[in-house]
Amino acid sequence: MEELKLLSDKLNISLSGDQIDQFKTYYEMLIEKNKVMNLTAITEKNEVILKHFIDSISVAAAYPDFAGLCSKGSSLIDVGTGAGFPGIPLKIAFPTLKVTLLDSLNKRVSFLNEVIDELGLKDVTAIHDRAEDAARKKELRDNFDIAVSRAVAALPVLSEYTLPFVKPKGVFISYKATGAEAELSDSARAIKLLGGGSSRVYSFTLPDSDISRSFVVISKKLPTPKAYPRKAGTAKKSPL
Repeated sequence: MEELKLLSDKLNISLSGDQIDQFKTYYEMLIEKNKVMNLTAITEKNEVILKHFIDSISVAAAYPDFAGLCSKGSSLIDVGTGAGFPGIPLKIAFPTLKVTLLDSLNKRVSFLNEVIDELGLKDVTAIHDRAEDAARKKELRDNFDIAVSRAVAALPVLSEYTLPFVKPKGVFISYKATGAEAELSDSARAIKLLGGGSSRVYSFTLPDSDISRSFVVISKKLPTPKAYPRKAGTAKKSPL
């Protein structure tokens, strides 16, 4: 895991020996479980380090306010977390975060619970549910300081899945590759309807690579109206 230490230092994120060990165990569990279920197409160690671990935590280098949010013990929900990205790397790197991992596939949630237990992570909960249904639950709706998603979906769709979880004055951060400015422009109506406010794109290149990243940061201005999110599948079929 020397590569992880090297690259995290270049992000100005200092990881202790214990944190490096947690990432190492996470990697080993990911690769082992990937033999029996589809968690990731990326399996080579340094590729996982760069494209999953470093990619997940690089938001702290790209978005200047992120570390400050984490230092307050903020609550964070990762919507469509899959194998735990970016939620688990963010929790390891910023231990004071209170993290909720949301995924629609029960097998993945079972894996996440194994990781949480093995790594000894505190204040982390994995939930099996669809975003559209989970966002209707009182204990989750308009409740989080930060929502993140690395899920592959158009920003108007992701916004409907994710903004309902964010409390007013909180933020939704969408991890994107390219074309984020155009997507944000196309999302203006959806963001307003969902209670969103100001928005900005932070661009970044992962260290020692040519991989470009964009982080779309959308502030939450008002509680999301009761009409949203619409029933499961509607956001994708008919984006706002």
